[in-house]
Amino acid sequence: MLLGLALVAGFAMTLVLTKDMTFYQDTWAFLINRREVSVENLFHPHNEHVVVFPVLIEMVLLRVFGMTSALPEYILLAVFLAVTAGLLYVYVQRRVGSWLALFATVLVLCVGPAFEVLLWPFEITFIGPLLFGIAMLLALERKDRLGDIAACAFLVLAIGFSGLGICFIAGAVVAVLQGPRQTWLARAYIFLIPLFLYAAWWVGWGHDAESHISVYNILSSPRFALESVAFALGSLLGLHPKFGSTAVPEPGWGRPLLVGLVAVLGYMQYRFRRAINPALWPVLAAAVANWLLTGFNAFPGRDPSASRYQYAGAIFLLMILANLFTGVRPGRKTLIAGAVVTALAVGPNLVYLNDGRQFLNPQSVLTRADTAAIEIAQDTVAPDFELTEEVAGTPSLVNVYAEPYLEAVEEYGSPAYTEAELEDAPELGRAQADIVLAHALGMSTSTDAGAYTGSGPGCKPLPTGEAAAGGVRLAPGVTRIELAPGPAGDFALRRFAQESFPVGTSGAPGDSVTELRIPTDRSDKPWHLQVTAEQAAYVCLA
Repeated sequence: MLLGLALVAGFAMTLVLTKDMTFYQDTWAFLINRREVSVENLFHPHNEHVVVFPVLIEMVLLRVFGMTSALPEYILLAVFLAVTAGLLYVYVQRRVGSWLALFATVLVLCVGPAFEVLLWPFEITFIGPLLFGIAMLLALERKDRLGDIAACAFLVLAIGFSGLGICFIAGAVVAVLQGPRQTWLARAYIFLIPLFLYAAWWVGWGHDAESHISVYNILSSPRFALESVAFALGSLLGLHPKFGSTAVPEPGWGRPLLVGLVAVLGYMQYRFRRAINPALWPVLAAAVANWLLTGFNAFPGRDPSASRYQYAGAIFLLMILANLFTGVRPGRKTLIAGAVVTALAVGPNLVYLNDGRQFLNPQSVLTRADTAAIEIAQDTVAPDFELTEEVAGTPSLVNVYAEPYLEAVEEYGSPAYTEAELEDAPELGRAQADIVLAHALGMSTSTDAGAYTGSGPGCKPLPTGEAAAGGVRLAPGVTRIELAPGPAGDFALRRFAQESFPVGTSGAPGDSVTELRIPTDRSDKPWHLQVTAEQAAYVCLA
């Protein structure tokens, strides 16, 4: 009953924390560039990983639910997380009983430092290999032909989600070699078929993928692995470094906790001489392969503290500990202590998870606002217009180009704000939409120095005082700004923004006339111009 409640609570928590979120970062690479079913779209690597099944899943979701809402993706994410946690429970329960398995499941469901995995649907690329990897190990425990066939199928699924599945191939090799020698050849297909499929993919597509493997990374990978274990241990217990504390945080409490854990395990083995569960070695092989291979490809952003690595690290650590303590049945006092530790760990982790949500939510605001701007400017925006970090205000939209985005919108619907929603959006989104519009429309200025004439037909002096704060209302077309002799002036514009004029221009020197060109688009909402100058200035409206 408690397990069911924990899984339902974890499922609900994911949906509640992501209720205002939309498509994010790498997801756009699939939505924009891999909408159509083709061999290249299925097998082309993403960040050096094979992503066949995530791409297929995205294609299905796109065709069934369209692109107007990301909710189906978040529901699928919650399902993946719940199933993985449930399989972890089964694995741990077989070794140390139901209560410790329950504690392990609760910790994994709430491991806040892994917020990227828990709150971003694209990370099923990391969850999938763990889900099917655990299923593979459980299937091998049947010790029959049906279990072996299922294990092979699960392993194929694991490597089809990302390179993390390779680690479980190492685990499967160890598991097969643990059996009687006369069965090795007959059971080798369990890992040879997935290995052959991965090798075929690598020869056909994967070898062209970007790689960061270097001699330095290989030599430093043992340290990377130890740091990864320390971070995973600290994350599980709610002792991960504070969210956003440093660019590359240190493990903090993770290091002394790891040293203490190793000391306790060493003492127990020396004191009681307990036989080690043979099931430890496949899991240990998979875990070590994961940490070492990740270390081989390390570069800034892929350090041991990276959010996406905490989830896999936590699961591997719990599986290793379950095997090390196999057969231990703690007494009542120990279980109470375990419950207290779990509760104390969940609190800080939920805070960390909420911090992750607060980091991701503004990304959704920017995404919906920036894409709304592209749709407003769609009649004149350049096909290759890109939402770069400088334009979009976030690096998470670098995969979005105007032409393929608008084609996807026409076919599957729009995830962007409507114009009415944009007007009510947070200021962050409204201001950034103005910036994107200025770039997408190709808004421009041209200045003629020494051409100031004063006022003329259609010209009026700029307002002063409180009236100046609101700016001058402009219509599309060409507006002339006359600046009297004196120091240089600054020009800025806003449209949807209410608290600032986010679109800056190059301004103009004194004694000049500047022509401001604003192309038409699909919105009737006017622009507002603010001129900051010490001398007299006139605006001649289009």
